[in-house]
Amino acid sequence: MSAKAISEQTGKEFLYKFIFSSAAVQNRFRYANVTPETNFDKLTQEHPWLLTERLVVKPDQLIKRRGKLGLVGVNLDLNGVKNWLKPRLNKEATVGKAKGILKNFLIEPFVPHKQEEEFYVCIYAAREGDYILFHHEGGVDVGDVDAKAQKLLIRVDEKIDEDQVKKALLTKAPNDKRAVLASFIVGLFNLYEELFFTYLEINPLVVTKDGVYVLDMAAKIDATADYICKAKWGDVEFPPPFGREAYPEEAYIADLDAKSGASLKLTLLNPRGRIWTMVAGGGASVVYSDTICDLGGVNELANYGEYSGAPSEQQTYDYAKTILSLMTREKHPDGKVLIIGGSIANFTNVAATFKGIVRAIKDYQEPLKEHEVTIFVRRGGPNYQEGLRVMGEVGKTTGIPIHVFGTETHMTAIVGMALGHKPIPIQPPVAAHTANFLLNSNTTSVRRAIQESCCTLSVTVCALSPQSSKSTVLFTKQTKAMVWGMQTRAVQGMLDFDYVCSREEPSVSAMIYPFTGDHKQKFYWGHKEILIPVYKNMGDAMKKHPDVDVLISFASLRSAFESTMETMEYPQIQTIAIIAEGIPEAHTRKIIKAADEKGITIIGPATVGGIKPGCFKIGNTGGMLDNILASKLYRSGSVAYVSRSGGMSNELNNIISRTTDGVFEGVAIGGDRYPGSVFTDHVLRYQDTPGVKMIVVLGEIGGTEEYKICEAIKQGRVTKPVVCWCIGTCATMFSSEVQFGHAGACANQASETAVAKNKALKEAGAFVPKSFDELGDIIKNVYDDLVAKGVIQPAEEVPPPTVPMDYSWARELGLIRKPASFMTSICDERGQELLYAGMPITEVFKTEMGLGGTLGLLWFQRRLPRYACQFIEMCLMVTADHGPAVSGAHNTIVCARAGKDLISSLTSGLLTIGDRFGGALDAAAKQFSKAFDSGMLPMEFVNKMKKDGKLIMGIGHRVKSINNPDMRVQILKDFVKQNFPSCQLLDYALEVEKITTSKKPNLILNVDGFIGVAFVDLLRTCGGFTRDEADEFVDIGALNGIFVLGRSMGFIGHYLDQKRLKQGLYRHPWDDISYVLPEHMSM
Repeated sequence: MSAKAISEQTGKEFLYKFIFSSAAVQNRFRYANVTPETNFDKLTQEHPWLLTERLVVKPDQLIKRRGKLGLVGVNLDLNGVKNWLKPRLNKEATVGKAKGILKNFLIEPFVPHKQEEEFYVCIYAAREGDYILFHHEGGVDVGDVDAKAQKLLIRVDEKIDEDQVKKALLTKAPNDKRAVLASFIVGLFNLYEELFFTYLEINPLVVTKDGVYVLDMAAKIDATADYICKAKWGDVEFPPPFGREAYPEEAYIADLDAKSGASLKLTLLNPRGRIWTMVAGGGASVVYSDTICDLGGVNELANYGEYSGAPSEQQTYDYAKTILSLMTREKHPDGKVLIIGGSIANFTNVAATFKGIVRAIKDYQEPLKEHEVTIFVRRGGPNYQEGLRVMGEVGKTTGIPIHVFGTETHMTAIVGMALGHKPIPIQPPVAAHTANFLLNSNTTSVRRAIQESCCTLSVTVCALSPQSSKSTVLFTKQTKAMVWGMQTRAVQGMLDFDYVCSREEPSVSAMIYPFTGDHKQKFYWGHKEILIPVYKNMGDAMKKHPDVDVLISFASLRSAFESTMETMEYPQIQTIAIIAEGIPEAHTRKIIKAADEKGITIIGPATVGGIKPGCFKIGNTGGMLDNILASKLYRSGSVAYVSRSGGMSNELNNIISRTTDGVFEGVAIGGDRYPGSVFTDHVLRYQDTPGVKMIVVLGEIGGTEEYKICEAIKQGRVTKPVVCWCIGTCATMFSSEVQFGHAGACANQASETAVAKNKALKEAGAFVPKSFDELGDIIKNVYDDLVAKGVIQPAEEVPPPTVPMDYSWARELGLIRKPASFMTSICDERGQELLYAGMPITEVFKTEMGLGGTLGLLWFQRRLPRYACQFIEMCLMVTADHGPAVSGAHNTIVCARAGKDLISSLTSGLLTIGDRFGGALDAAAKQFSKAFDSGMLPMEFVNKMKKDGKLIMGIGHRVKSINNPDMRVQILKDFVKQNFPSCQLLDYALEVEKITTSKKPNLILNVDGFIGVAFVDLLRTCGGFTRDEADEFVDIGALNGIFVLGRSMGFIGHYLDQKRLKQGLYRHPWDDISYVLPEHMSM
């Protein structure tokens, strides 16, 4: 939702902080908040004026007409305020149909004034601009301000000035107050624009000789502008409508939504209700609520919500478990039902999202059975057959009654089944995978047949509507488009649609992506690979592709405004589809204004796009090829539709294909309050398009655009049959306001309700069903009548060409298998959380296993004992560095001084590690283990190595000796002796050391040798490895990894040190080189 109500306290805080006006605004920041937990002694310390002034007290909970309801205490002292609050604070009150607890009150100074000093001012947003209403008589009895007030429209991008305000609004205001009022109203309007308000009402606004007082205020702000206004707004709290509690679960889902690119919504209506929903899609969620209420379930409907926009498995799991947790807290005598519904998805992988729901059902299977929950599922879209199969299987394995249906069942039919109004049919088994797309052997003849059947659609000249300069024909078989954004899946979907429609050339000419350089991107055209250019700069793309007249923008909500405004600078563009949801309304209105001035059609924002079967589709519209084929969108039909919802437009494709000869064109204008094009724009286009024989409109609660259709029908401008249904009829049955999934789905007055609009449409002559359930029947009846009259002559069905399926999608569906190029068993980053050897990263941190424990997971796939983790960390510490003179450090330093980068310098040092430097850990472990395991005595081992002419690895040091011991070895030895359960190999090595040092004092067990033998003891005795596993880790070189990892820290240190010291290129001095050349030989 975009426009969200804020508390009076928040609204006044914004006004006092940021208004800029010469009018003296009084009582700034003089308010105190009272809740059931308030300590009045502390409150008076924070606000001493409470003890000395007369006061006003009122609830601050989005309650309208508080004065009329007796909910304002006036001219009281503090004791009077306390007495007034006693019967009200934390008590239930009824406001209209809503019952709620009064628990948040505002105390302000009382302002003595005369009635003639009260005024009314209101600013609210509309499509064409912002209206300012002013009435010279404000207060409780202001009455119908729409009829009484003077009104001034400030159009989009226009500025306001005081003279304009005086002339248009203040003609009836007292002369001595006009200047103050004009200054204040101008300042208020500028504040309204700057802070992205969508509604701001002050009644009364009091103007006395001392200045301006804002007594009562109601306001809404555009929540989507948070990324723009965060610095000024701060953390805004949006209170729920009066009569509905703010539940922590709602806040949890809102937080998930904010962190996700998907859409997740939850509103609790009646936590004790028996009917729960989990619906995919903003439009579909409203339709399901409508149907439940139509069938008498309004009092048992527990929640409203939606999940859409391709949430991940984890996000769907989190959403589903929240619903299941809520519905299994209290039992219902009749049991409970869960409706998992949705329209046909355009791009969401249904099976993937259902995996999350299935996980949640398995986790809650016992509570679900205990509460006698029955689940009804209906879904369609990509991979939906697999999703339904998995959902059916979980019902069988858990014993929970789960009834599963696909696209063959009307979308809301499961509601009637769940509520006992319809029998539950026995379904045949659902296909295990999606339709076969493999290439047809007779492609050429099929392509020619479809081309001939669609030839009437190949219109190259755009006809113009007599009402505007915008095109009547948006898309043809020759339409060329650009795509803004690296949306390769959507582009491939468009190309596959083009191919199946037998287009001669791809509809996508180029892509624009500012975050990379110019390059080419590979796609498929049928079975062939083609390249589509990607441009960094829009100007370059437009210059090189002058035939492009459509731009499809996948820009984010933050960049969509700028990129769209830039697009409209190029005259070749006639149509722009804006997919992003959450663009601030003020930005959208600027886009609309610019588009109207330039004759450009805007589809969106917050849309999936549109489709013209046989010609062109926008992005992900129509879903994947299986749905394109099932809904016969590869060839033209006779029915054109316009909808707000993208998901519901796909459902209309399904309904129309089953009840008529198919879709001629369909557009989803988007769910925002101000879509770029409105219903009538497209209805009038369809009226003027010969191929369209009937029109379907799926309207929605909120706004008044549907009334323009009524007028067009009454005036004879629209003569073709119009079937229309407005969703959101349930809203009038709820006791408190509910914001539905679409930003524009909210009625601000009676005429904006779905019920009122359906009634008006029927009276105007449109065909209006009794409910969405009957929409398909009405469409069929109208279509059959047109066929009977000869208006429609259904064309003969032509089979479409088939398209090869993408490898990745075929694998997703389980149709193919292929050996993996890589195997891994230590880490998995694919899920919601990174796994180390199966352990979630959050657990790694919770258990505080440290670097040693992490190394244990990634190297050894084990959770090692604490002492083992500590030993690994000690080994890394003691091997980290041994001065600049050793070969590895020397190489690193030379490279660093030669100007090489960190990676090159580090690699140079690491390449010196081997048997002679640092690589003795593995060799020492192997030599000592072999001797110990074969039963050799230490003396025998020493003698054998001497006889074989081999060095004992891990024995000997250039500097340290028995008389000058290496403290690193001593530290490690003390730790091992104290903590290891056994150290037989170390003891054996120390016996060897006694023998070698008796011959020469520097033949000690060095740090490499010590770590090597001690690590073998660790692997063999810690209890985590078999003997074979321990030996395998030694054989594959794991122990040398300790030295490499530890010494890398030191090498990096040397690199940084040389850079910090700004050392120049190293050249070895001549006097440190012995030049040994061959003597001169003469002939």
